[in-house]
Amino acid sequence: MWWMIAAALGADVRGMTVSCPTWGWEWGTDEMAQTLSELQTDGINWISIHPYARIRADGTVSFRRLDPADPPRWLTRPIEEAHARGMKILIKPHLAYWGSPFSWRGAIAFDDPGARARFFASYRDWVLAIAALVPGADGLVVGTELGGLSGHETEWRSVIASIRGVYRGPLTYAANWDEVGRVAFWDALDVIGVQAYFPILPGAEPGVVPSDEALDQGWDRVLADLRALHRATGKHVVFTELGYDASDHAARTPWAGGKGRPGSPLQLACLRASMRAIDREPAVIGAFLWKWFPGEVQSGDFRMSAPPLREAIRDAWREPEPR
Repeated sequence: MWWMIAAALGADVRGMTVSCPTWGWEWGTDEMAQTLSELQTDGINWISIHPYARIRADGTVSFRRLDPADPPRWLTRPIEEAHARGMKILIKPHLAYWGSPFSWRGAIAFDDPGARARFFASYRDWVLAIAALVPGADGLVVGTELGGLSGHETEWRSVIASIRGVYRGPLTYAANWDEVGRVAFWDALDVIGVQAYFPILPGAEPGVVPSDEALDQGWDRVLADLRALHRATGKHVVFTELGYDASDHAARTPWAGGKGRPGSPLQLACLRASMRAIDREPAVIGAFLWKWFPGEVQSGDFRMSAPPLREAIRDAWREPEPR
């Protein structure tokens, strides 16, 4: 069965998340098209975009109206542009939690049954609206980092079944790194998605660049768990996000904000180690790096456009020039 999944999603996912500083209109621009061409030269063969909806305190998921008769170009053009270049695209819905009572997506949860029911009903409406407009997308994520809600197995199975009714491509769920082992509905999906912000070296000294050997050993512990999950479920793993903040703590808390310089030796060492890990583990079929922006200008936190990071991506993923 694994080869069917690998054939559907692609056994060699060399992906980049193309993000946005707004609600996503940038994905429909000429700058986005040019960005895809640039990424392709670096060896990227998949991109991911993340449409937004807003979560309310009462459980309501509110989103912009999506008209099937007039699909928004920010959603349809990236698919066209990716396919025109021989690339593939993953659609990965994100809940915007800023301005809500929730500190991040993983904290979204509802003790009140009415609020929880309201969430799943409106969330289903949103994801189905997206799914109906992206039949040509090469993969779709049913949820991202919703650890406070992923324990509601029955509701998620219902959402997944509804999506299958309108979208025929591969499906995954993007579980946070510390959530992946608790998800009970992997059998309803095609591949295991992981937000791969693993604390590779929890005891790492801030600002000190660990040796390659130490980083590889840290990854080996992570890979052993993922390999066991692969064997238990029969599903391969894709890193739906993989990145390191430009901070002194990248090896132990890669998700945490910092004031470091993009492309610092620590950030670079962590990225190179993660790409070595992917290369040596058959259970992991690839990753979507976090992140890039249309018309990217090098600056800030996780951005992969810093020259040392971009060189690492090319070294790992770009096909060698023919002789």
